[in-house]
Amino acid sequence: MLNLRSVSLFVIQLILLSSCTNTSNSSSEKNITEDRPNIIYILADDLGYGDLSFTGQQHFSTPNIDKLAKGGMFFTQHYAGATVCAPSRSALMTGLHTGHTYIRGNKGVKPEGQYPIDDEALTVAEILKKGGYVTGAFGKWGLGPVQSEGDPNRQGIDQFFGYNCQTLAHNYYPFHLWDNQNKVILEDNSGDSQTTYAPEVIHQNALSFIEKNRDTSFFMFYPSVIPHAELLAPSAEVEPFIGKVGQEKPYKGTEDGPRYRLGGYGSQELPHATFAAMVTILDKQVGDVINKLEQLGIAENTLIIFTSDNGPHKEGGADPDFFNSNGPFKGYKRDLYEGGIRVPTIAYWPKKIKAGTKSDHISAFWDFLPTACDIANQPKPKNIDGISFLPSMLGEEQKTHDYLYWEFHEQGGKQAVRMGKWKGIKLKMANNFDAPIALYNLEMDLREENDVSANNPQIVEEMKRIMKKEHEQSEVFSFAFESS
Repeated sequence: MLNLRSVSLFVIQLILLSSCTNTSNSSSEKNITEDRPNIIYILADDLGYGDLSFTGQQHFSTPNIDKLAKGGMFFTQHYAGATVCAPSRSALMTGLHTGHTYIRGNKGVKPEGQYPIDDEALTVAEILKKGGYVTGAFGKWGLGPVQSEGDPNRQGIDQFFGYNCQTLAHNYYPFHLWDNQNKVILEDNSGDSQTTYAPEVIHQNALSFIEKNRDTSFFMFYPSVIPHAELLAPSAEVEPFIGKVGQEKPYKGTEDGPRYRLGGYGSQELPHATFAAMVTILDKQVGDVINKLEQLGIAENTLIIFTSDNGPHKEGGADPDFFNSNGPFKGYKRDLYEGGIRVPTIAYWPKKIKAGTKSDHISAFWDFLPTACDIANQPKPKNIDGISFLPSMLGEEQKTHDYLYWEFHEQGGKQAVRMGKWKGIKLKMANNFDAPIALYNLEMDLREENDVSANNPQIVEEMKRIMKKEHEQSEVFSFAFESS
């Protein structure tokens, strides 16, 4: 198995081929201006609140992501769009929470991809492209198959490279990736061979996009596949952690089954060491992005936002309890407890955002679209759920939400509301919309262990009203829907 940095000749040729893809449009010839900065949005996959060294991780370090936090602002109360991948991305792209957004579950379609986002959806990429930005996405899409209405090229993305299907993105040595509508066969990964590590190929294409568009205004969406299961990394990256991250419990994967390398997770003898290596790879890649911006002299004109799409998973041999991946919170991926949806979020913009600051502004993924509109001086769409958090980043007076709302369509159906210090959660409500609401006071009970609903009936009634008001029926995604 090759070292992460020892990319094969095939991969180098692939990168050069992709870098020649025409991503320009009439707006790309315009010079960058201070009132139209570059925007890079880095989205980790299933990274928990406690998986960074500056938020308390003790088993490995993340110096480059820590550098973002030290040089920028850490949002301590920022939430993912949902507690699984596709709806979280849909909320991010559309500015709508999961009671309103188009994609509300991880529904797959054949032969490859997820249920497509509606053609009428207005995405942040479309808005920024209209405003003169060159747009790119590198990593995992999950919002519609190639050539469907959800194809990234039909949702405002000029250049896409990576996995279209989030199920296939489970596997780190895939048989193919996508360069826009071009299927790129990774011949080095044919059969049982594992040579071309997809996160490295994707990363090199992302860096190439930055370099190519150094003299334009660009929006780069970087939805990394790390550290989602499966747990797999080049051996040279795993070796430094062997024997240093507790007792290993080998994981038996799907090598003997029909889903092997088609969405099923591979076996892993060293899940702890491999998870540590994967987050370390992610951190190195963030460092590469920072260094590239500095080398090109465009760092001060670029906003970087770093976050995760939901809380930590327990799949493929992952052990979030050992790593304390959910930090001080209860819950994991697929939970609407804080551990499933509160995500580590950093905004870094030299000379614009005060270094080493924190914000306790309560915000969520659907706030990114109006924030990007403000940054790019573009009009905001009507009837979105988001509120721009640009004032918080700049240390100015910030408008706040009355509440945040989530719904999740697996495990019997769930709803949650964050309203000031209060958090309400309703479980197993697919067949009983009037299921009881558990109420927590997050100021006194961050781990959501003490249900105080009996002592606060008026707050519970308000939570019921909000849950009923914010849920709009969807013909495709209902609470009876169970994801595969």
